[in-house]
Amino acid sequence: MSENSTSVRMDKFLWAARFFKTRALAARACELNRVQSNGHVAKPARDVRVGDMLRITSPAGEYEIKVLLLSEMRGPAAVAQTLFEETEASRDLRAKAAAERKALAHFEPSVRPTKRDRRMIHSFRGD
Repeated sequence: MSENSTSVRMDKFLWAARFFKTRALAARACELNRVQSNGHVAKPARDVRVGDMLRITSPAGEYEIKVLLLSEMRGPAAVAQTLFEETEASRDLRAKAAAERKALAHFEPSVRPTKRDRRMIHSFRGD
């Protein structure tokens, strides 16, 4: 963590805070307008400062965070979690989305039907 610097590049912060696996992926997310800083679309070179509110759409979900500390170096996950604070609304929204995905998994077939299963399906349908 760097206490002496007042700002860090957006792509470096997103990578150091472990929202994206590589800095290139973080920069690509910025280019695709998946990162907003204080309500404005953020470019990879935009400065992040302590107190900024970020909205990040990543493969893991959508996050709304407040920046607490700055870092240019990627460290352990425990350290990365101290760099930001997720809002309560963001946590609730992600939990709701996870519950919906889990509920939908029960309705999708988990394995391919066997030959016997297909015959039973065809006989049920009247094919």
